[in-house]
Amino acid sequence: MSAVTEGATGTRSGPIGRRMKRKEDPRLITGRGNYVDDISLPGMLHMALVRSDVAHARIASIDKGAAESMEGVHAVLTGEDLDVGAPLPMVWVPPGVEVKTPEHWPLARGEVNHVGDPVAVVVGSDKYGVIDAAARIVVDYEPLPAVIDPEKALEDGPPLVHEDLGTNKTHEWALGGGDIDAAMSEADVVVERRIVNHRTAGAAIEPRGCIAEWRGNSVTLWTSTQIPHLVRLFLAGELGVSEEKIRVVAPEVGGGFGSKLNHYAEEVLACYLSRKLGRPVKWLETRSENLAATTHGRDLILYCKMGLKQDGTITGLHAKIVADLGAYYQLLTPFIPCFAAFVMSGCYKIPAVQTDIVGVFTNKFATDAVRGAGRPEATHAIEVMIEQAAAELGMDPLELRRKNFIPKEDFPAEVAVGVVYDSGDYHGTLDKLLEHVNMDEFRREQAELRSHGVYRGIGFSTYVEICGLAPSRVVGPSGVGIQGGFWESAVVRVHPSGSATVYTGSSPHGQGHETGFAQIVAERLGIEPENVEVMHGDTDTGPFGMGTYGSRTLSVGGEAAGRAAVKVQEKAKKLAAHLLEAAPEDIELSGGRYQVRGSPDKGLPLSDIALAAYVPENIPDGMEPGLEETSFYDPENFVWPFGAHAAIVDVDIDTGKVEVARYVAVDDCGRAINPLLIEGQVHGGIAHAIGQALFEQVVYNDEGQLITGTFVDYALPTAAELPSFETDRTETPSPVNDLGVKGVGEAGTIAATPTMVNAVIDALRPLGVNYIDMPLTPMRVWEAIEEAKPAAGGES
Repeated sequence: MSAVTEGATGTRSGPIGRRMKRKEDPRLITGRGNYVDDISLPGMLHMALVRSDVAHARIASIDKGAAESMEGVHAVLTGEDLDVGAPLPMVWVPPGVEVKTPEHWPLARGEVNHVGDPVAVVVGSDKYGVIDAAARIVVDYEPLPAVIDPEKALEDGPPLVHEDLGTNKTHEWALGGGDIDAAMSEADVVVERRIVNHRTAGAAIEPRGCIAEWRGNSVTLWTSTQIPHLVRLFLAGELGVSEEKIRVVAPEVGGGFGSKLNHYAEEVLACYLSRKLGRPVKWLETRSENLAATTHGRDLILYCKMGLKQDGTITGLHAKIVADLGAYYQLLTPFIPCFAAFVMSGCYKIPAVQTDIVGVFTNKFATDAVRGAGRPEATHAIEVMIEQAAAELGMDPLELRRKNFIPKEDFPAEVAVGVVYDSGDYHGTLDKLLEHVNMDEFRREQAELRSHGVYRGIGFSTYVEICGLAPSRVVGPSGVGIQGGFWESAVVRVHPSGSATVYTGSSPHGQGHETGFAQIVAERLGIEPENVEVMHGDTDTGPFGMGTYGSRTLSVGGEAAGRAAVKVQEKAKKLAAHLLEAAPEDIELSGGRYQVRGSPDKGLPLSDIALAAYVPENIPDGMEPGLEETSFYDPENFVWPFGAHAAIVDVDIDTGKVEVARYVAVDDCGRAINPLLIEGQVHGGIAHAIGQALFEQVVYNDEGQLITGTFVDYALPTAAELPSFETDRTETPSPVNDLGVKGVGEAGTIAATPTMVNAVIDALRPLGVNYIDMPLTPMRVWEAIEEAKPAAGGES
């Protein structure tokens, strides 16, 4: 490991590692980006949906006459009118596990199962006219009892979300290793805690939207998605059209956070209606629709039990998880909570770890991936448990962490559940964090402030994250059970002038692909990143790809681009050797020139070599003209970023309000391709998690009504609620890929929720408060203080 203390100017000379501003930003911040809502086609119609306003009911009738008679309305369809070839997909079929799977059609058929369930669609010539027409459709519902609490849904005799399935239990799944019973028996102390990781929304800046246009027997769909190639694949089955007749384009995508790692009903409806009506059809999601009918995240109840020896050695960890999945599945709904099990060990060497998961149907919208997807939930649980155990043992929680960290000498390290962490130095990131946080000074200041009635606390978390989602043999059908491959592909094309274009199957929604990929390829080719264009998000012009999620962009997609560039470099060296009359093995790439080793005055820039490749009057016998290569990359293992975070908070014990005074993060995502991209990702992730820790929650009442359907009720943090984040990093290259990269897009989101909770508990522990579930709203914190007062002797 090398600790990086790079300043603003940096010290590296090559494109990789350079603090380079994002190439895509000038067009995005000057309003020249091309989002779905910027696209308008001749003859375009608009689409609006009628959504259920009740949580559970049979549809007795739908009167669409008034809507159909309105001027400008071209069609009104219900579920019975819609003739599509397949329901919406769920792609997790784990070997040996039964997953109860209801049919999920783009429009409800006979019954609605959550508020926001679409029951009819209106198409018309005016954007606002279709909304008015949708409001005139009368749906007669016969109410059915709703079930909202996932634990009550598992009891005997609750209302059933899907009567035909005969149960609200979706599936059971477990992952473990070691003897968990023996681990608890031999422990001196067993700490137990029920931890709720509540339901949240992705809340991307750009809501979802799509436009479909049929021409002849082919369709083009522009859609705000993270996975254009996979959307095309699913549409083929639903529309009964072969894939080559479908083009999916993801233009600029204004954030996704996992909520656009999906295939939604509206994409099917727009394509279906465009074919039916012979005109382009556009749909744009409202913010209220986004909160009601775009995937939610988290919503787990975790019963955690940690066994420890008196000296702090962890003997075992057992987590039983109840996962609220909502009424239907999206692409990965039942799998997402299972992902938590892979990182349940956290950074620690624990001989026995067991995670048992039960999924539950409720009358809510589906949960699925939201930034981190299972890993924030697992990390939150174990990092809260570490602090709880430290309090029980009377130990410093940092020392408890250090005692149980996997030593860096042990990497690659197989943990109890059977996965292999690639590389790490957990002591190193914690040491670096504490260089920024003077604990002795903090504790002195804390005591002094407390004497003046100011309750200040500090919280920590350390984390490890499973990233680089692949390899196919582990994640795919015979492994975890996701029905697909998880490789990524790229084409690198060098033009006769020596500039290059990268075509990637990966598809960005704010990560900075155009900059990071350009840096990788530029370094491998010996040119500048400014001379590399990156093309993405169009299934007709790019190679097949699995999309962007799970911090796999650079470690899978970037590696594919890098490998394609290496192939180009190898061919360029052979051609240079021919032109320079040297042996191929004597050609080296140095300073942007392909030169004879030991004779730096005898070399060629890539532009000269590329011209020779395209004007092939003097190329080696048997060499094909041109300078272009393709690579498909499927890694052998995941990559495992890690880090350590700290937060300092002040809690007003009269109001319960929490203010974040300081937040410090040290992350290790392997080799840094662009420190600016890393810092941006970390900032966004921390803000996302502080939002969950303090403010955000998707709330349904007991009748299943969504009561956080607008940004008035669903409280996203703004800059005013957040401090300036302090970030630093270490670099521990991954041995899994040639670049040595890991991933960082979810790091802040994974680390920051336990950091915040632990900080608030540290502030309030003198008052007898030992734990509070998120979100730490003023009311919830104040109530915890009031409840703790009697036990604490009324201290305030």
